[in-house]
Amino acid sequence: MPADRSDFSSAIQGLLAGPAGTMAEMPLVPSAPRETAQLEHLRSMSADDLFDGGPIVRRDYAECVRSGLYLYFSALDESHGISQRISTATGSYWHGIMHRQEGDWSNAKYWFRRVGSHPVYANIESETGASWDPFQFVDDCAVASSDGLGRARALELQMLEWRLLMRHCYRRALGL
Repeated sequence: MPADRSDFSSAIQGLLAGPAGTMAEMPLVPSAPRETAQLEHLRSMSADDLFDGGPIVRRDYAECVRSGLYLYFSALDESHGISQRISTATGSYWHGIMHRQEGDWSNAKYWFRRVGSHPVYANIESETGASWDPFQFVDDCAVASSDGLGRARALELQMLEWRLLMRHCYRRALGL
């Protein structure tokens, strides 16, 4: 997938930088964190570091950004530790994605029920031209991860969802 990092700080852009202007594919159900120099650097960073010193207006959204970055690197434990402490619809959204990537389908759906309707759903619908149902997407990921049916499309949608949710959180953390 072409890199789409321009909406983020230079610190986040550096974490997401990949070879040849691409971002790494996020597995549907990763077996382990993608141990890279960028993940190691993320582990040493605070939420403030991620925003290049910009004024964080909403700390909960800044923590959502951290949770999302850990998911990008398949560091599910770190992401989970953050998202489970954020009692907002957006925190529940990251929590649901984490359990979906863990392959815990029923728990993922539990967290998506806690999300309710989220503004990012409309953004996904606008980008895809189709309605977005996070529960159906959990089912689609379950099928794609077990027999590969629809795998390419599921990976594409997962990356789109991640990118749009990250942008949503980043902007709100800065009060934009």
